[in-house]
Amino acid sequence: MTERSLDFYYDFGSPNAYFAWKALQGVSERTGLSVNMHPALIGGIFKLVGNTPPWMAFGNIPQKMSYMLLEIERFVKDHNLTDYKMNSAFPVNTLLSMRVAIAAQKAGVHDAYVPAVFKAMWEDDKNISDPAIFLDVLNKAGLDGAALLEAAQTDVVKDGLKTATQACVDRGAFGLPTFFLGENMYFGKDRVWQIERAVS
Repeated sequence: MTERSLDFYYDFGSPNAYFAWKALQGVSERTGLSVNMHPALIGGIFKLVGNTPPWMAFGNIPQKMSYMLLEIERFVKDHNLTDYKMNSAFPVNTLLSMRVAIAAQKAGVHDAYVPAVFKAMWEDDKNISDPAIFLDVLNKAGLDGAALLEAAQTDVVKDGLKTATQACVDRGAFGLPTFFLGENMYFGKDRVWQIERAVS
């Protein structure tokens, strides 16, 4: 029987996580794939495994950076992601928003939280590391922003994000977005077509 449930580990600070999240919506419509979103702090993953983000690893290689931008342009075009805007505050510190993701899970509003924050970050050019801006994003999405931000300061939520990040690494992740279809791991936005092929 073909696996129809995908575990998707994300951090809002990753443009590739946004791209994959959008592209997988089309996969779900075509195949019936269920996508389960799991927060994990990308900076924590890098620290745990000794990795570095691409913009740091390849920042001194102009040809590589130019190609990465070309790859993004192609992906945006291929998947008709016309609402995408590069965030002007990038790289954004996502510790607060990822802690709130854990709080949103505990409050039962994670399914509403994820699209609101991805939209704010990668379509509306909001600096979600600014608590005032972030609070406004949450409230406009119909969420109880004050309660979520308050919960994010609790030890249970802070420890929850650490646990979630460690669990992601324990499954084999070294960066984000990372996906698991059953026990099969996929990494990066460019694996979306392989995931679709696997479930078709």
